Amino acid sequence: MDRARQTVDSALDLIKKGVEKEREKSNELCKMRTAHNWVDYRSVSVQQDDETNSFFWRAHTVTILVFLVCCLFYVGLIEDPITDGDFNFKRGLLAALFFWVFLGMTIMPDGPFIRPHPALWRFAFTISIVYQLLLIVMLFQTPSDARKLVKHIDSSLGEPIPEKDYGGSCLIYDPSQPEDPYHNLKDKFDVFIFAHLFGYWCKTLIFRDWWLSTVISVMFEFLEYSLEHQLPNFSECWWDHWILDVLICNLGGTILGLFTLRYLKMKTYNWRGLWIIPTYRGKIKRIMAQFSPHSWIEFTWNPLSSLERWLAVIGIIVMFLITELNTFYLKYVFWLTPEHWLNFVRLFFMLLWGAVCLRETFQVLDDPECTKLGRQSFVLALIIFTEFLICVKFAWPTITKPIPQSIVIWWILGFVAVAIYTLIKFVLFKPTKLPEPEKEHIRVSPIHGTSRGTMFAYDPPHRNLDDQEEILEVLKQEQESKKLQ
Repeated sequence: MDRARQTVDSALDLIKKGVEKEREKSNELCKMRTAHNWVDYRSVSVQQDDETNSFFWRAHTVTILVFLVCCLFYVGLIEDPITDGDFNFKRGLLAALFFWVFLGMTIMPDGPFIRPHPALWRFAFTISIVYQLLLIVMLFQTPSDARKLVKHIDSSLGEPIPEKDYGGSCLIYDPSQPEDPYHNLKDKFDVFIFAHLFGYWCKTLIFRDWWLSTVISVMFEFLEYSLEHQLPNFSECWWDHWILDVLICNLGGTILGLFTLRYLKMKTYNWRGLWIIPTYRGKIKRIMAQFSPHSWIEFTWNPLSSLERWLAVIGIIVMFLITELNTFYLKYVFWLTPEHWLNFVRLFFMLLWGAVCLRETFQVLDDPECTKLGRQSFVLALIIFTEFLICVKFAWPTITKPIPQSIVIWWILGFVAVAIYTLIKFVLFKPTKLPEPEKEHIRVSPIHGTSRGTMFAYDPPHRNLDDQEEILEVLKQEQESKKLQ
């Protein structure tokens, strides 16, 4: 009897400790407000395949292994030797690149995005690592040697190019040329207007927030004002800065992005297998829908909700502004024309990497159980920093040109204003007690687990707590009954 009583007491103690631990964890999580229901996001399994197209979702590791071995076997033992050492080096380097890409697409873990296929995002991640390695190689070169290396990619490179000056006469109507009085305005309309529009449409989609896109748009124009003494490309007319760029192109792209975000937010994500759909029209729509998101998470950044979020949002803005500046300075140091295909390839992959990076960053900020920076965020931060170092090293005489005193004063005032606001908002008037969270319920789709609300308190499940308390109560009753006996 005593042994049974000791066993029951030890079981009761273990259950009490478990209940208290879960309750403390629950209370700690309930103090936090999150923009997305991460508990349901993790608990609901993501249906990637409807079991009718499973071939396209397998890793095919054995198939790729056999393919790579056959390629290496052909080059090593069957192909006739080539005596051109330069050609062999280039081809071997390209083969190593393809080997790494195939390996990464096969064995890399999936990221947060799965549409149109997880292999696309694994491919983008492997390319980011390759790009970072190339940047490290470039960082160890001199400017002339780096330009010679770029000539191996495109033989037309390596020659100095003139920088286009968008400033000059800022007259919208020039009466001195009656045959074409609006020539200044026409000169500013080129293909890059549509590039601005498309770029800010994409930025709004990956930020999922108009405020961040607008802040970056305005801040970059201030950077162009501040650095026009270094690059002639930054010298623009006032109406080119604020009307053509900010109000027409950037704001237009942001508005288009907001309409797209509204559509993606209101869309119902209910997926069916391709072969289950009876009509050909439905099958075609299902194939096209494969290129849309599998589910949707609305990014609610809330930069003023805490000091951590405020600093994180400032860091995101700074990183994007440095990325924008790197685009112009890399063109300058490597003598790339604005329309060169390398610029567009870099911007395309920056868009993919930035989308994954912001998704990972938002989860780190919003999910209480996510405490580790994502893989793509880590690599992208290295890429941006290495690009910046290359620009500083290769364009040192240009970057060290004296900045006008008025520009320095304005930037100092801006930094001081941000620092004072941060001190007042998050230190002097910091709330001493956290408010009770509002238990706003959120509709979750039974298939994909996406949220239908905008803001809710983090509400962890209490089913395990209830079960343990019931077990504790039953054991107490059994112990009392044994004492009576």
